[in-house]
Amino acid sequence: MPESSSKRRRLFRLVAVLLGFSFLPAIELLLRLTGIGAAPSYEDPFVGFKGIRPLFELSADKTTYRIPQPKLKFFSPESFPAQKPANTFRIFTLGGSTVKGRPYSKETSFSTWLELSLQAAAPDREWESINCGGISYASYRLVPILRECLEYQPDLFVICTGHNEFLEDRTYSNLKQLPQAIAISQDWASQSHLYRTVRSALQPSTPMTNRFEMSADVEALLDYRGGLEVYDRNDNWRSNVVRHFEHNLRAMLALANAADVPVILIRPPSNLRNSPPFKSQHRNDITAGEVIDWENAVETAHGLYTNNIKLAASHLQQAIQIDERFAATHYELGKCHELLGNRTAARHHFMRALDEDICPLRMIPALIATLERVAHSSGTPLIDAHDLLEKESRLQILGNDQLLDHVHPSIEGHQRLAEMIRQEMERQGMCQSIEGWRSRRDVSFQKHRQSLGNAYFVAARRALHGLNEWAAGRAEGIPVESRPSPVKN
Repeated sequence: MPESSSKRRRLFRLVAVLLGFSFLPAIELLLRLTGIGAAPSYEDPFVGFKGIRPLFELSADKTTYRIPQPKLKFFSPESFPAQKPANTFRIFTLGGSTVKGRPYSKETSFSTWLELSLQAAAPDREWESINCGGISYASYRLVPILRECLEYQPDLFVICTGHNEFLEDRTYSNLKQLPQAIAISQDWASQSHLYRTVRSALQPSTPMTNRFEMSADVEALLDYRGGLEVYDRNDNWRSNVVRHFEHNLRAMLALANAADVPVILIRPPSNLRNSPPFKSQHRNDITAGEVIDWENAVETAHGLYTNNIKLAASHLQQAIQIDERFAATHYELGKCHELLGNRTAARHHFMRALDEDICPLRMIPALIATLERVAHSSGTPLIDAHDLLEKESRLQILGNDQLLDHVHPSIEGHQRLAEMIRQEMERQGMCQSIEGWRSRRDVSFQKHRQSLGNAYFVAARRALHGLNEWAAGRAEGIPVESRPSPVKN
């Protein structure tokens, strides 16, 4: 066969393939124009709910959406106009108690400071920053909220989540886990109307079975008396929690993307330097003899705290060599290295203490890595609030100088986080600051803080005390044995 004829045949085949694919953009455009395959459903394959009640309800005169009274157990009072005013930029901020502003309330949360900053920086338009921070709300409870808020003409979602993933009791069925490369490819493809239409046709919606059914409202284990005792080491359950967290992040991003609403993700901060682990436990295969050796090493270290920190650290290291999974030992060794000025070693052991905490009320490293990976693979902006605050902490290890307890920032920390969000919005072209805006913002901040009154801050101090008691497992609720047993549906 002549070489020229062979080349023409290969070229013909290539042109035929390209012509075949050229129809795909046209089909995608047609589906977008007709609304077919407009939004993914993203039914949760991990857990179900006994009932999902909307976060907002319409007022009797149909002019305002507000959070109803029963929801105020978890959320701050919040409202916004049912008819979005012209020239208004509407932001919904989703997350847990950090978003809510605990131990204060939304009045001093970063969502409020963000609204005041934007009003000072770009007064040519109206800014609404709507706080959807719920106490103990984990990522799986945020997905329905985001889906609901898509109905309220959002211009931006700010999502700050990661601390509350282990608060509620649940089990996971043996679901197959997709390889990471396939999960990312599927996440990218799910942005296409054509992909969603074909998938819906090939996989008709069927009721999910073998899922853990959760209550409509949060039932955190620590809300019950003795709830801390329920926590036990379970590495398989922990890995499933991380998988569930990734699913929820990708679901929220896909839902927002399908509606062309941008998202900013935030990594919440954790107190490493001044927050001991909430529960420690020996490794499962430790022997009685090893426990005795471990106790002797720790007891010796304790006796040296007042006069020889360096030697105390050496004995704690011996204890860790016997059992590297006992969280409290890592924390104590971290404190020794802090006193010795060894920043790298101190931070390493504080992070290990966080990671080995049997009752993880702070975002564990696996969740942090998942958040970073999802943000990177989806091209979503990620603000690291932990890193932001840690830069100003002693030894650059985040502690009580920036946080009020194990996770909640000070008012000044919320203000700094609001500025980081505003800067990101400006980078994304959502706002443009005018000259002299900072001085107007500072005046606005001062007036707002003075308007709150002394009672607001007294209430926050009481709330902080109760929060510390709760985190220590000293809640005054009914005994944990009396809690309703979640069921599979």
